[in-house]
Amino acid sequence: MASPRTITIVALSVALGLFFVFMGTIKLTPRLSRDAYNEMKRAYKSYVRALPMLKKMGVSSILLRKSIGALEVVCGIVMTLVPGRPKDVANFLLLLLVLAVLFFHQLVGDPLKRYAHALVFGILLTCRLLIARQPEEQPPEKRILSVNGEEQPLIHDAAPEKGKMKVS
Repeated sequence: MASPRTITIVALSVALGLFFVFMGTIKLTPRLSRDAYNEMKRAYKSYVRALPMLKKMGVSSILLRKSIGALEVVCGIVMTLVPGRPKDVANFLLLLLVLAVLFFHQLVGDPLKRYAHALVFGILLTCRLLIARQPEEQPPEKRILSVNGEEQPLIHDAAPEKGKMKVS
């Protein structure tokens, strides 16, 4: 049976991965939703207008939107399908991307309801990354300390329970 930690990581990975595949696809093509696609186009034009530095670097709203959309799709697929360390890398990249998007929303003065989903998914990405990076806890019987070549139980495992006296 899988541990609750493993089930949580898998569930978050699949849910987040599918969400970012969906959102990235909306940024790339109008096939899923023409209205959402047109809204993304409008939003990214305002982001580039708010940051003239992007224009100077030759980054158009189309390039920015398609780059972010492609990164979301790729990282979403990795989060959903690829096992191991690549999921953590994709998680981290998506977290950076969400932070950039939150910055863009703040820059243009969008109300909270326009970027609340990014905030929620940023928190979920952070939780997934923190849970995935925690070491797996070993069962109590396996926790031992090696001293001078001899294995001894850890002090807190060998100590009698509080309030009880050890009788030999």
